[in-house]
Amino acid sequence: MKLRIALLAVACLLFVGLGAHAQMSRPVQTFSTSAGPVKITPVYHASLAIEAGGKVIIIDPAKPAVFTGIPQADLILITDIHGDHFDPALITTVSKSGTEMIAPAAVVKTLTTAKPLANGEKTTWDKWTIEAVPMYNLTRGPEAGKLFHDKGRGNGYILTYGGKRFYFSGDTEGIPEMRELKNIDVAFVCMNLPYTMTAEEAADAVKAFHPKVVIPYHYKGQDTTVFQKALAGSGIEVRLLNWYPSAT
Repeated sequence: MKLRIALLAVACLLFVGLGAHAQMSRPVQTFSTSAGPVKITPVYHASLAIEAGGKVIIIDPAKPAVFTGIPQADLILITDIHGDHFDPALITTVSKSGTEMIAPAAVVKTLTTAKPLANGEKTTWDKWTIEAVPMYNLTRGPEAGKLFHDKGRGNGYILTYGGKRFYFSGDTEGIPEMRELKNIDVAFVCMNLPYTMTAEEAADAVKAFHPKVVIPYHYKGQDTTVFQKALAGSGIEVRLLNWYPSAT
């Protein structure tokens, strides 16, 4: 019996370790800025980590994301109330003493230690400028007359560091506010049904604001090569990363 329990424990540890290794093996993206490099690590779905100037920003930490190997956050940004973006238990895990948090008011109702930031508002933190921008559905919802994401409830974010502008769409369709963005160097854009938009719709919106680099994220169930092909010849660099690693 003891041997069986020991073997089961080892098997569980191996499974967890393999899963953590898979999530830790993502291709880190490094971008040069006038203030030094910005390193962005895809973690899972909408979860990611940003490291620059000795500080760590984590966006939307939510299970089953594994942050093993990533330093605990100095700042956490939350985009929306849904469980794939807002996970209080994992927020506790990736936090440390002094961790600051910024979130839309709908999240702050629960995460009372966070600073509220509304669409159109801007703040500064360390060497970063943080701007909250709209993210919402135009037509898609769970039933007639309802939307998955109401206008004004959640935040996309534009983060500026050393002259470079990084856009994180959050959950959104190709809204006018996205199409009117200016001077975006790197864009992380969602695409998944039924909650946001198709790869083709995402590509059409990206063509309108023309970032230098675009990286699909939050794309579970979508074929990102369709997005890539739709932007062929546009002059926009498309980087396809694996946000859904296997545990094997």
